[in-house]
Amino acid sequence: MSAGPSARLRGWGAALAVAAVVIALDQGSKAAITAALEPGERISLVFGIELVDVSNRGIAFGLFGGGGSIVLAVTIVALGGMLVWFALQSSRPGLWLAVGLLARGALGNLADRAREDAVTDFIDPPLWPAFNLADVAIALGAVGLVLVVFAADRPSPARGP
Repeated sequence: MSAGPSARLRGWGAALAVAAVVIALDQGSKAAITAALEPGERISLVFGIELVDVSNRGIAFGLFGGGGSIVLAVTIVALGGMLVWFALQSSRPGLWLAVGLLARGALGNLADRAREDAVTDFIDPPLWPAFNLADVAIALGAVGLVLVVFAADRPSPARGP
């Protein structure tokens, strides 16, 4: 049974709202860091976590650092595929949040690549590569996507009388 148009519109509206918040936080935080710090400068926070202004020309963990247009193309294709799938499943409960986080995180990093040919990373914990709020959104969105898909595929428990 398919969901009505209003459920689909609510899904899209909620995903777009999440996306707007994520992009504002992501791009605003990157602008604040680049204005406050020189490239490579570090400010210690707590528990070994530092703020730093670094440019990442690759993807996660700096992989494919020389990938340029290949990284861009793969990201756009993956994002497009996810949005087409969301269009078919937009009334699925909770999917709007996962897709909103994933899409906006990816688009936030794509905006950096288009503007500067690199992504600005600024949260640098010990024993882990630096990252940014778009990366956090992508990771949370991926986890949410897995949870939504597996929750929908699980049979619901039998209910008592």
